Amino acid sequence: MKFYVSTAFLDTREAIEIAKAADDLGYHGMAIPDHVINLETLQTPYPYTKDGARRWEAFTDWPDPWVMIGAIALATTRLRFVTTVYLPAMRDPYSAAKSIGTAAVLADGRLELGIGVGWCREEFELLGQQFERRGKRTDEVLELMKALWSPGWTEFSGDFYTAPRMEMEPTPPPIPVYVGGLSDIALRRAARHDGWIGDLITTEKALERISVLRELRAEKGLSMDGFEVITPLTDAFTPEHYAAAEASGITGIITMPWMFYSAPDASVADKIDGMRRFRKDLGLD
Repeated sequence: MKFYVSTAFLDTREAIEIAKAADDLGYHGMAIPDHVINLETLQTPYPYTKDGARRWEAFTDWPDPWVMIGAIALATTRLRFVTTVYLPAMRDPYSAAKSIGTAAVLADGRLELGIGVGWCREEFELLGQQFERRGKRTDEVLELMKALWSPGWTEFSGDFYTAPRMEMEPTPPPIPVYVGGLSDIALRRAARHDGWIGDLITTEKALERISVLRELRAEKGLSMDGFEVITPLTDAFTPEHYAAAEASGITGIITMPWMFYSAPDASVADKIDGMRRFRKDLGLD
């Protein structure tokens, strides 16, 4: 099982020390969430809680993921990085492709692009992007970015974006794409790419979605070999829990290991100690 340490709600100034510790302790990667701004008032309900309330308090850190990955990539040697999740349709695709590609080069191929279509209309509108048809635009942005990441000259013609003959350097190493979301549409989109990223769900709910993904992949003549399934689980705490999850097709767990041993506002030293204890308790060392 691969374990990704989440930087969600972490003080940005702690991230490099946490990443160094994760690298030294043998964690597979870091999971880095994304929001540009946090509006005080929203009409759009948050889709992943029963009451529509956001999971975070005002003034929580949301560092730019590509600046973050560029920094921690240079402070580590083997740790991988996945965004959980980045919203391509909320950005100018050329600037996004440049930032992602540069981060992938600095990370020396250790970058995994986790994407979503987004839920917050107000954030889209503030950034000057259309909220409607964001799923279709996401699909096309991914095609465009992959073209821009290819070596040599390229051009692109789509329904939303058209690019004349151009090149974008540096050319990054291959960047796998994992799709986040719990809806049927998200699963169909994930089945077309390299993996799926879940949200806080039970193992049972995750396995239901893996079954759907397996069927969708089979319809396209694709197996689940090499297809990543990464998610946080609300009911996995022991080696037996994680072994059962892995046997069922979950390949990666997103976690904040210190939360099993200390409070969210624990010191960096206590967080690192929690990361160490987590691996020891699971018999990973």
